[in-house]
Amino acid sequence: MTAKLSTHVLDNHQGKPASGVPWILESKDDFGMWRQIGSGVTNSNGRTDSPLLSGDALQTGRYRIVFNIKDYYLALGVPLSDPPFLDEIPLEVNLISGESYHVPLVMTPWSYSTYRGS
Repeated sequence: MTAKLSTHVLDNHQGKPASGVPWILESKDDFGMWRQIGSGVTNSNGRTDSPLLSGDALQTGRYRIVFNIKDYYLALGVPLSDPPFLDEIPLEVNLISGESYHVPLVMTPWSYSTYRGS
C-alpha cells in the first residue's frame, strides 16, 4: 500500500459534504516553524481531487491542515457572529512515513470533530 494523506469535509449544519472549503497543508520544520506545502479547495463531494501527500512525500513528522470555514459559510449565506465563533479550523497530526491516513473534518459554524479514518 502506498503511503498517503487524504481528507474530506462534512457539513453537519447543511447535512451534506462541504464543497468549496479552502484548505492549506503545512508541515513543521526542524526549527518548529510551520511551512505551507499545499493548498486547495474541496470538490463537490467535500474531498480533495487527489491525496494531500502520497508516497515518499509523506515523511514522519507533524502536519497541519487548516480549513477556512468562515468563507465557506459566508458564501452559503449562513448567519455568523462578528467575529465568527470559528474562522479557521487547524487539525494538527503526527504522521509516520509509509502509513496511510485519512483525516476528515465534521463541522458546523460552532463545532467540529475529526478522527483517523480509513
